[in-house]
Amino acid sequence: MKKLAVLVVHGMGDQKANFADGMIKELERRIRDDEKLDPSEIEWRPVWWAPVLSGAESDLWRRCSRGNDLDYRKLRLFVLHALGDAVAYRKVESKNVCDGDINAYERIHARVGAAMKALRQRSREGKAATASEVPLIVIAHSLGCHLLSNYIWDRQKKGAKSLGNDFEDMKTLSGLLTFGCNIPLFTLAHKKVQPIKFPLPVTKYFPRGTGAKVVRAATKWWNYYDPDDILGWPLKPLSSSYRRAVHRDVVIDVGGFLTSWNPTSHGGYWEDNDFTVPVSKAIARILKLL
Repeated sequence: MKKLAVLVVHGMGDQKANFADGMIKELERRIRDDEKLDPSEIEWRPVWWAPVLSGAESDLWRRCSRGNDLDYRKLRLFVLHALGDAVAYRKVESKNVCDGDINAYERIHARVGAAMKALRQRSREGKAATASEVPLIVIAHSLGCHLLSNYIWDRQKKGAKSLGNDFEDMKTLSGLLTFGCNIPLFTLAHKKVQPIKFPLPVTKYFPRGTGAKVVRAATKWWNYYDPDDILGWPLKPLSSSYRRAVHRDVVIDVGGFLTSWNPTSHGGYWEDNDFTVPVSKAIARILKLL
């Protein structure tokens, strides 16, 4: 029986469909061996949104690289897939969308929505229709932090049309674990910097008798970053509202011998002990209450 749902979102770059497999396997091992809990009570769902833009980025590379003198080709290709995602992901009003436009914002959000629907269906298998929705944890990396923040913001904004249940409406959100997060870069376009509403009143999604104070102690926003990762930033300094929403910015050291001391550490979080140990503990704190 599933008690907890976890959504995993990748960041910028040419990601593969199995991007989260190693991290999930490592977290399950730690939850079982270190925390003495049953990882089968967790339903995991990765959001693989890279295909929304990878085709257009590859086509751009073919057109611009063929027959032209370009130095640092591997670095250029990385920049194309990484920064290209960030440039293309922007909200466009429906009336301004032209025929043939990718409209990455809507298509990526549609993938998140589909993953949430599937995650709810799997987590409710074998349960009565009247059973309470399960708590949700989101684990997001890099640009994935920004797009998930936007997705949740859109679900929380006044007048947003309900998707029919609290889970898909993101009302059971009980934990946020961001890493290599570059949300600060996107706040430059806003005079007033505000986060999503978090923490949320989620006590009713926990077993009856679980006190609100106990739930609040477990349901936190943890933001992990390596100081050598130029795309990973702290969040609490952004504004007073971010200081309230984010429980803690956690400095960690990720990557191997060749990557931990330089900007390539941005991709080194996923299976690094400095990351998986505290994340498994954060998940366990919520699972223990269920």
